Amino acid sequence: MTPGALSVIGMPSSLSPAADRRLPSISVVIPVKDDAERLARCLDALRGQSIPPLELIVVDNGSTDASAALARAAGARVVTERRPGIPAAAAAGYDAATGQIIARLDADSIPPEHWVERVSLVFARRPDVSAITGGARFSGGPRGLRRAGAAVYLGAYYVSLAPALGHVPLFGSNLALRRDAWAAVRWRVHRADPDIHDDLDLAFHLGGPLRVRYTRDIAVQISHRPLTDARSFVRRFRRGLHTVAVHWPAELPWRRWSRALTTAVGARAPSAGGARAGAPARGGSPLRRVGR
Repeated sequence: MTPGALSVIGMPSSLSPAADRRLPSISVVIPVKDDAERLARCLDALRGQSIPPLELIVVDNGSTDASAALARAAGARVVTERRPGIPAAAAAGYDAATGQIIARLDADSIPPEHWVERVSLVFARRPDVSAITGGARFSGGPRGLRRAGAAVYLGAYYVSLAPALGHVPLFGSNLALRRDAWAAVRWRVHRADPDIHDDLDLAFHLGGPLRVRYTRDIAVQISHRPLTDARSFVRRFRRGLHTVAVHWPAELPWRRWSRALTTAVGARAPSAGGARAGAPARGGSPLRRVGR
């Protein structure tokens, strides 16, 4: 199964001031623990965006290095989360965000120049979409494997989990969601469990009327460290199994698909005036691509 995409080929490299004002505001959230060097590269990339975000929020999860000081020096708002684990740190950042859209990067993410602009454009053009996620390529390692290796790594993640969710899973190094979507699920996510994959956990709590879509045009660079540390890879795999297990049996695949189909049928049911009640601007199956 191939996740869908929003094509922005031909999009202007910059927007007029009037167009800028029509776009939803973006809060960028970055959880971090002892990753100052990579965080510096991420913040440098965010300073060079074609449209600046409303705010940068760096969530310090008990760093002993210069991560927090570096973030403050770069103009980010630093939120301290003492509970260990990315789930608690990410949730604290989302809670603190004031933008209409909450965009999430990891400390090792390097977004391209138009990343904020394109995230904002997706949500401006698709009011029916609640959350989006994008791809990545490795920023290090053998040059010939940077794109292909990341494609295999992320492709396996998407293909294995989309059938269980009924929609594409979220990728924590590159995702965004509407603030009202976060408000709807913020107390349902497992923020106190450090062994949860927070992005997959969030994806389990979305879906149905809170539509999740994939777009290829917000791809970022990420570190290739997931494939260079065998113990880390095993730990990630175990956390993935744990994340799925804590949502079962209530979120078994056939139950999620049944709810998704019910939502889709309801959205297409004709209203008294002949229009589709609650129909999105562009409908589709739970796995449909975001399109222009």
